[in-house]
Formats: sequence, C-alpha cells, structure tokens
Amino acid sequence: MNFLQNEKFNLQPTFDKISSHKPRVLVLYGSLRENSFSRLTAEEAGRILETMGAEVKFFNPKGLPLFDNSGLENNDSAQHPKVIELRELVQWSEAQVWSSPEIHGNMSGVMKTQIDWIPLSIGAIRPTQGKTLAVMQVTGGSQSFNAINNMRILGRWMRMLTIPNQSSVAKAYNEFTENGMMKHSPYRSRIVDVMEELMRFTYLTRDQNEFLLDRYSERSVSQPQLIAM
Repeated sequence: MNFLQNEKFNLQPTFDKISSHKPRVLVLYGSLRENSFSRLTAEEAGRILETMGAEVKFFNPKGLPLFDNSGLENNDSAQHPKVIELRELVQWSEAQVWSSPEIHGNMSGVMKTQIDWIPLSIGAIRPTQGKTLAVMQVTGGSQSFNAINNMRILGRWMRMLTIPNQSSVAKAYNEFTENGMMKHSPYRSRIVDVMEELMRFTYLTRDQNEFLLDRYSERSVSQPQLIAM
C-alpha cells in the first residue's frame, strides 16, 4: 500500500510569495548492494519529498572512483564523468539528504567517498555552503546513531545547515515490503518528520543565502585570492 496517497502536507502556501520554484533536493545513499536498505530508505524519502512539493534527484554512486587527493583538480580522477555528474548535482541542489548504512560504527566508505569528492570550493563558488542537509542511517541490528553523528560533523565541515531532526532505522530488513516500499511504522513516520523539517528549513533559508553567507573573511580578500583558496 502506498501511504503517500493519503498524506497531506501544508508546507508551500506559507512561502508561496517568496519561493518561485520547487525546492531542489539531491539524495545520496551509501551502498552499491542490489538490495540496499540505505538506498530503499533514500528512495522512500525521495517519494515523500516529491509529495511535499520538492524536485528530487538521486546520485547513483556505482562507478564513482575512490577519492584521490594527489593533484586535486588536476588529476585524471577529478575529470571522471561520475565525479563531474556528482559535482553538477551538488551545485544544482538547494538541499540534500544523506542516507548511509552503519558499518564498523561509522558511515560506509561509499558514502564517505561521495562526500570527499565534493570540494569546499569550485573556483569562487562554495557548492555546499548554506544548503540544508538531513542525515539518515540504517542498521542490521539495534538502533544506533554513530553514522548520522559523523555525517553531522561532515555537514558542518561542508558549511551546510544540518537540520536538528534525523532518522535511524534499526533492523532495516524488517521495514520494507517485497516491492521496496517502506512499511507504515514509527521509523517511517520519523522519516516523514525529517523530510518535512528539511523542506521548512529549505524554504526559510534558500532565498536568504546572500545574507546568511556574507562573511567578513571573504569580503576582505580579492576575487583572485578567493578563487585560489
């Protein structure tokens, strides 16, 4: 059963005078497994966001090379089509959702590789600065928060506005139907809450970026210096 059909979200009317387009949300997930629960959770979040009025795009990490910081932008890996695709999606987005399995008490290597390939700056453009972020994780055992706590640290480092609410789905193998839809449960209700909060924070901040991101340290350096940073 698709519970989204009966759900109503009254988010847009409050902001319809200041928001000229749908919020643009990029969803990243941290597994390449065919039956990946972090991907299924991400897809459920994407369906919820679309119901709430967002434009949603996913990045498939399959084929993304391991991050190689030798030479940074000048090495061959930085010119890989998957790296270019990821960076273009990051610049397109106004908000992001990160969904990772917890492995050895942390996010997966697939998740970290994606984040590592997102630079703090592309020329003078800060591709993640000021964008809103929601973090989610799945586990095969009891509920844990290690992966989302570490993703919060990364979000802050990437100068993103990480929302207070978060989602951690325990024993994720019990939470999905055979067709990949998430069962109605407190875990799914929490994801709805998280996506609703992400939309609200995005509406509140995306049109105020020029004000929110105006930094003295960046105003006090020249444009060539900023590009070189």
